[in-house]
Amino acid sequence: MNVLVFHIGPERYALPLAAVLRVLPAARLKALPGAPDYVAGLLDLHGEPVPVIDLSRLGGSPAETVRYDTRILLVDLPAAGATRRLGLRAERVTGVETLLEAPLDPGVLAAPWLGAVARSAAGGMLQLIEPARLLAPEVAALLFGSEGAAA
Repeated sequence: MNVLVFHIGPERYALPLAAVLRVLPAARLKALPGAPDYVAGLLDLHGEPVPVIDLSRLGGSPAETVRYDTRILLVDLPAAGATRRLGLRAERVTGVETLLEAPLDPGVLAAPWLGAVARSAAGGMLQLIEPARLLAPEVAALLFGSEGAAA
């Protein structure tokens, strides 16, 4: 499986490449007052408001300043029978790698959005991110309206 690799603090994480719709440069976001601190804001994507999650903040690290390799990864999420678009602000995006084998464990119970750990063909371990499990139901409802609450 091919994955897109990025960092949260010093650790390497990955999204399945098939889950990534687009990779966008960092952009100015509109603040969302009252949202959890890991919600970076709203991206205006050709007139469509797309909520953006800061993966560093979600992972418990302070948000880094926007760097030349900060990207917004666009993914689709299932929410109440519909597909919703979500942006993921990722720090230090390093590129595409291939996993050597099937993931080694089932993930982290305390953080359901974290998937299994796998070894990369380029060397080292990668923690996979599961986009469909990123948002708690109450956060999905806040970002997408009550009909957007995650199933």
